[in-house]
Amino acid sequence: MTLWRIRATVDDRPGYLSVLTASLALRGVNILTVQVHTTEQGAVDDFLVDAPDTLDETDLIAAVERGRGRDCWVARSEARGLVDQPTRVLGLATRLVRDPDATGEVLRALLGADEVSWRPAVAGARSGIDGTTMQLADPSGGSYHLRRAAPSFTPAEYARAQALLELGATAAGRYAEQITVVLPDGAELTVRPAVAEDLAAVVELHRACSPNTRQRRYLGGAGSPAPARLRRLLEPTRGLTLVAVTTGPESGRESVVAMANLLAEGDEAEVALLVRDDWQRRGLGSTLLRRLTRQAESSGYAAVVLHTQADNTPMLRTLRRLGRPATVEPDGGLLTLTVPLAAEVPAQRTG
Repeated sequence: MTLWRIRATVDDRPGYLSVLTASLALRGVNILTVQVHTTEQGAVDDFLVDAPDTLDETDLIAAVERGRGRDCWVARSEARGLVDQPTRVLGLATRLVRDPDATGEVLRALLGADEVSWRPAVAGARSGIDGTTMQLADPSGGSYHLRRAAPSFTPAEYARAQALLELGATAAGRYAEQITVVLPDGAELTVRPAVAEDLAAVVELHRACSPNTRQRRYLGGAGSPAPARLRRLLEPTRGLTLVAVTTGPESGRESVVAMANLLAEGDEAEVALLVRDDWQRRGLGSTLLRRLTRQAESSGYAAVVLHTQADNTPMLRTLRRLGRPATVEPDGGLLTLTVPLAAEVPAQRTG
């Protein structure tokens, strides 16, 4: 038996797929997988089949045509074709997240393209498919152009490829925003934007903090917030959350030792910090506050606001280290500190 890939178009009407599969079955062809791509010309059926060794490409095309199929394309396949499409796409997505520079190779593997090239953005150029050519918008700018001899690209393939490009751009953006911080005592940490997958580690961060540390952060009780609230803090609708992460030397497991929130409302953004007790008074809070302040400034906010208890000397010291003037509004034992920003207009991508 020999593995083949067969692609053919049939009328998108009830029973037409069964007629095609019956024609293949009459010749001893075993269908291993099938994908259906909806197009304006009809349903494009993509089969991976196991056919008797006595059948060749001409025989398979004849079987498809007898089954009311048209525009048939047939090619030998390898054992790796037995991997189902969702598993294959997930594997390629994993590779792209780990190595965003492999975008061209991933697209080639996903679509079986003969040529993949990147081109600068051209005014009026439109993404889409045209037979055996495809143009994909690169979220980072420009576009990818793909070509293969056969078969023609389908809208489903275009959608998968564009989704992979957007995933790669997101991964690359997060990697670019990740920095390594060396504290005055020589300790190294990674500071990066938080993601939803950090929830378990952030829950553990709150458990590791003392009641006093939690109370100073949330100004209302010493307990930990519910996971639903923490999830919203990790990915705010407007603003940014940073986490400071260390990696255990033996376990290799990441631990979140600090979380910094920039929560925007109107033209101001509220800042809040939570640093695990054993990482306090080491310069980490100052590092996070500076980074969030720069983010707020580049995003065009007029000021950052911080609420703290009047006796929270470490936080007041951290704010002074920021080196920016602040107005203070006392309300009993609570202070509201406002730091004006020289708002910048966010840069616009051109081309």
